[in-house]
Amino acid sequence: MRVLVTGGAGFIGSRIVEQLALRNHTPVVLDALLPAAHRSPPPRPAGVEWIHGDVRDPELVRQALRGVDAVCHQAAMVGLGKDFADAPAYVGCNDLGTAVLLAAMADVRVERLVLAGSMVVYGEGRYDCTVHGTVRPGPRRAGDLEAGRFEPLCPRCGVELAPGLVAEEAPADPRNVYATTKLAQEHLAAAWARTTGGRAVSLRYHNVYGPGMPRDTPYAGVASLFRSALARGEAPRVFEDGGQRRDFVHVRDVAAANVVALEALGDREAGELTAYNVGSGDPHTVGEMASALAAAHSGKSPVVTGEFRLGDVRHVTADSSRLRAELGWRPATGFTEGMAEFAVSELRGV
Repeated sequence: MRVLVTGGAGFIGSRIVEQLALRNHTPVVLDALLPAAHRSPPPRPAGVEWIHGDVRDPELVRQALRGVDAVCHQAAMVGLGKDFADAPAYVGCNDLGTAVLLAAMADVRVERLVLAGSMVVYGEGRYDCTVHGTVRPGPRRAGDLEAGRFEPLCPRCGVELAPGLVAEEAPADPRNVYATTKLAQEHLAAAWARTTGGRAVSLRYHNVYGPGMPRDTPYAGVASLFRSALARGEAPRVFEDGGQRRDFVHVRDVAAANVVALEALGDREAGELTAYNVGSGDPHTVGEMASALAAAHSGKSPVVTGEFRLGDVRHVTADSSRLRAELGWRPATGFTEGMAEFAVSELRGV
């Protein structure tokens, strides 16, 4: 297949490009090289067509789509950002960019799409109450967080809840601007599929990490922030009490999931979007991740600060069994091995 990879110069996109080439597909990179993700030019793989441009440019996108069999849409502004002033930039990059891309795909009749989704669409993850079963706690209150009360409580009886794995059928409940834009991307892709008879998959990534993450940027993931601190000789600063549970999945495994999904698009039902969680299946706390990185880096031990960010969630971890059962994907890099590699790898100098 000839596959257009938007954001193909980025952390995840560049790994997808590598794996597509290894599997004898022809990747085409479209990337705007925005300063938030690239403060220095990234390396360009030999033999790969490279288009420097913005996915929000309709004519450029239509030209990039000529002769393409499928699109792997990775271009996005990620992370919680700095404050709500970032909202127009998130909506412009993520939602307007996706709408322009999908309109161009409809125009030139490219009918296969894999979208970089995110677990953030769930908001808080799955919780079970010993009395009321599975419940959905509301957003955490600033007063509770300031007092160090980080765990969500049952909205019906107020007891502490047990976190569990989130399946794709869980209702969406985005808690911040980024999460809202990622859910809107899925709705746009679903509308495109229904209207055009296209085939679409959204891969809801959990916490992706690995070599080549961007460093020293407020839009990076928590693993990159910790790794950047260690590179500066500083201790990683862990928010809340470090007990937040996440599913850390290696970038090579995420790239492999994209290639598997692209290759299976021809077998999907036309006119529909299917969502898949992409996680390791081995949840860990943020504190455990910081400690593993610090130990493997021989750096300073993490400092638990008690700080918090409104809009962040306490626990969200994936049930990725659907992706394993339907597409045969399996993560190949475990937590200990992956963190040890990441601790001594190069970060992307942005």
